[in-house]
Amino acid sequence: MNKNAIILREYAQKYNDPVYFKEDPIAFPTRFAELYRRGECVLQDVEIAAVIAAHLAWGRRAMIVRDCGRALDEMGWKPYDYVMRGQYRCEPCSLHRTVMWSEFADICAALKRYYEANETLESLSADDFRTLIYCRKSDPHAANKKINMLRRWMVRCDGKVDLGLWRDSSPADLIIPLDVHVHTVAREMGLTCRNSADIKTALEITAELSEVFPGDPCLGDFALFGYGVTRK
Repeated sequence: MNKNAIILREYAQKYNDPVYFKEDPIAFPTRFAELYRRGECVLQDVEIAAVIAAHLAWGRRAMIVRDCGRALDEMGWKPYDYVMRGQYRCEPCSLHRTVMWSEFADICAALKRYYEANETLESLSADDFRTLIYCRKSDPHAANKKINMLRRWMVRCDGKVDLGLWRDSSPADLIIPLDVHVHTVAREMGLTCRNSADIKTALEITAELSEVFPGDPCLGDFALFGYGVTRK
């Protein structure tokens, strides 16, 4: 692990940099986070932008960015107002790949129900996020990549790429967002030997990264990203 630790730390230092994430789904909640810090929008705007961007974050980056923009255009770039107004675009046609506008409407309706009784999404568990916001069935084995990525965005607070707006949560408790790319790179680096991209694998990789980045395992997400970019 010593050699890997050196590599991981080097890549994390290099790739935890906004320059690599200008054309990335995090750019959307980042835009609202900047407005929020200036007092020009509310925290819920940031959260909703993160929910939508995370949900659409699969496939080619250019397509993800394009379709996140389409979703925010539909919202008039005022996501909280749009959600609470309760009138959503709900059509059986594609917003992004297999994600339909009707699915987007379901998520907006779920957010409205939640915000009518709560001020922030921060306290939701991964399974609560899955069932209450993304309207999916509970699955104790799921890696919940999009949810763990959203939580990384909102919780990590080093002032670089991630937003650090959820201050009642600890970076130490975050779980690596596990997708095919992360799983492949983690296996190559010996962080896991498991073949299943499930929550057990995500926790195993997170535990290994905690040894390299104590108290901040998801800093390793940037390292795995960088390793994959360099390998290609």
